[in-house]
Amino acid sequence: MGILNFISFSFLLCSTVYARYDCPDSICGNSHFDIRFPFGIEGQNLHNCSYPRFSLRCSNQGRTVLSLPGAGDYYVRDIDYRTQEIQLYDPSNCLPKRLFDFNTTTSPSSPFKAVSYLNYTLLNCSANMVFSRLNVIGCLSNSITSILATSSMSIASQMTSLYNCSIINNSSVPVSWAFQYESDFLTDLNTDLVLTWDEPNCKKCEAKHGVCGFKNAINGEIQCFDGHGTGSQKGRQVFKFIAITLLIPAITCIIGVSCYICLDYSRFRLAVDAIQNITTTTTVAPQPASSTGLDNSTIESYTKVVLGESRRVPGPNHENCPICLAEYHPNEIVKCIPECEHCFHDECIDEWLKINGSCPVCRNNPSPATLC
Repeated sequence: MGILNFISFSFLLCSTVYARYDCPDSICGNSHFDIRFPFGIEGQNLHNCSYPRFSLRCSNQGRTVLSLPGAGDYYVRDIDYRTQEIQLYDPSNCLPKRLFDFNTTTSPSSPFKAVSYLNYTLLNCSANMVFSRLNVIGCLSNSITSILATSSMSIASQMTSLYNCSIINNSSVPVSWAFQYESDFLTDLNTDLVLTWDEPNCKKCEAKHGVCGFKNAINGEIQCFDGHGTGSQKGRQVFKFIAITLLIPAITCIIGVSCYICLDYSRFRLAVDAIQNITTTTTVAPQPASSTGLDNSTIESYTKVVLGESRRVPGPNHENCPICLAEYHPNEIVKCIPECEHCFHDECIDEWLKINGSCPVCRNNPSPATLC
């Protein structure tokens, strides 16, 4: 029972260790960042391994795609799990065009928001009037017109009065932290779009190098598990392989030793019970004087045989000891009574002949000649 408890405990321990790592990290294409909780790739086990509305898509070109409600698809350049920021860029390489229409706050179904917003004025100027030092938005400009953007109203006024530029749009544009402190000069808005999220909040867990995930996916409860790092899934697979490799031989060895002990104990008990039965019978119904046990010197004079691999016992004998009823095994010692050539386990017949001088099988007594 103790061995069975140990085996059950071992398997329970293994299942407990790996229960925390049911959601391995993923990678899309040649991306240098891992995709893990709260994100998940569409088509995988998103219900248990990713937070609602945090699904990503892996395109046929190996690009990681985030679909923003009301804002369209963006490619993911990087994900910073410690600061909870995701860095996006436009698949068409014209992010400024999309920024002036971007607004995730109007979509309650999106968990993402811009780090900050800044008012920008979009200007349309003649290509001949624009100085080379100005940051022209190339994807919106052509050989005739140049499109510029500025966060300064004074610069926008100067451009309209001095260079006959016209204002196309004046809008609040999402910017990263760096853009909040930029100068009032013109910009091409060519920096990636940086968004952040508040829920789920795993910043403290990531700071401790923990694994953030669902404690209960049904009610959305989050837990910080121990241990995490890049390539952790490979490390867990190696650990699992080593654990299983060591555990299976150990259990097999324990079971084998236990079976051997049980068989040996059973044979011993059968021999003891047989001797006790003989003792009881002798006590209740005393044998005649001719059935008195033999002395040690006579018993020791009987022939001993060491069994080989065939377990063949000489004389008219079977494969079982008639006293303990156990099978003979190679290298065991059997003792044969010279008168009738019946053989038994050495220890079994010794105990028998000390109590009863006759053969347990045929009940014949050794002749005086034999005794001599």
